[in-house]
Amino acid sequence: MLPTEVRETQLRESNSQKVHPQPMEESMNQNGEAIDALISRIFTNISSLKTAYIQLQAAHTPYDPDKIQVADKQVIAELKNLSELKHFYRENNPKPVCVSPQDSRLAAEIQEQQSLLKTYEVMVKKFQSEIQNKDSEINQLQHQIEEAMQKREKLEKNLKLRGLSTRDSGEQNGFFPVDLTPDLFISAVEAAYKAIHDFSKPLINMMKAAGWDLDAAAQSIEPSVVYAKRAHKKYAFESCICQRMFLGFQQESFTEKPEDLSVNRESFFHQYLALRELDPLDALGQNPDSNFGKFCRSKYLILIHPKMEASFFGNLDQRNYVMGGGHPRTPFYQAFLKLAKSIWLLHRLAHSFDPSVKVFQVNKGTEFSEVYMESVVKNLVPDESEQKPKAGLMVMPGFWIGGTVIQSRVYLTGMKVAD
Repeated sequence: MLPTEVRETQLRESNSQKVHPQPMEESMNQNGEAIDALISRIFTNISSLKTAYIQLQAAHTPYDPDKIQVADKQVIAELKNLSELKHFYRENNPKPVCVSPQDSRLAAEIQEQQSLLKTYEVMVKKFQSEIQNKDSEINQLQHQIEEAMQKREKLEKNLKLRGLSTRDSGEQNGFFPVDLTPDLFISAVEAAYKAIHDFSKPLINMMKAAGWDLDAAAQSIEPSVVYAKRAHKKYAFESCICQRMFLGFQQESFTEKPEDLSVNRESFFHQYLALRELDPLDALGQNPDSNFGKFCRSKYLILIHPKMEASFFGNLDQRNYVMGGGHPRTPFYQAFLKLAKSIWLLHRLAHSFDPSVKVFQVNKGTEFSEVYMESVVKNLVPDESEQKPKAGLMVMPGFWIGGTVIQSRVYLTGMKVAD
């Protein structure tokens, strides 16, 4: 039998104990379910992180900057999700004084995942550094491409000087000689005629500005030509330009000295190819005393009379500069160089053929022939006093190339404009 004091003590301890109701157990169950859900979310997030990491690795082979950026953003997003889960757990589950074995295992799992997370963070930083290095390499390669393009342009210019041209596609590194065909010559004839027409415009404008009497000037070039319209007198100036620029065209030497002439037809063609795509002033800057340079000097001094030049510029400085071996960069001389280049190219091309292309002229008063001539004004009809149309001015000579006739271009005299 226990002593009285001991029984009283046991009774008091028994009365001090509390009995928890059923809802407390449900709360503990709910807390366990929350932990299980959290763990499930952590494992799902880790799986997603692994997938994103694999995609990041795959984007490096082959190197694809766009895919790398997408994968990098996905890895960072998954890392942020893990960080949010960690903070959520700490806020809702403060560290207990006594940790159960189950909580210890959970803590170990979390620590393991945190270590893995740090590993991924290190890898992400590594890949970001590699991306920056790749971007730097790309910039360097782009700079090298720009330098290569500049070198290519210089190389193409040198190849053109040697009689070669480049095309976008083809064989043997893309370099082709241009084919020598009648169509090529016909296109050169068209270019020469256009150059004569184009140069006549600034010439006439400068004559007007200098106070020249254009009617009297046209009359002095070819007297007794009857023009259907006053504006047609411009063809007198085109005819004058044509006659002087084509002087000596049939000769292989043209304006060259015999000792400067290469009679090899292939050499003629290469000279054509060398100049056809170059600016004439640039070509003369590289070699002012070339055959083309001498041709330009000779033709300028023939075409532009000293009195005409003095009326244009008030002095003969430009003429003296040309006579001294130079090629001025004035707008008027540059316009002349375009004309000179077209005639020079036509001559080089004409003597590249075997046999050479033959040139023929039409004299004033020659009866019009549709076989050998073409009227530069299409809507002219014979005047009542004229029986048959006749040539008044030749503004472009004609050519025989093989069995083909390229018509001469003429202005018909004594005609009237059709109603």
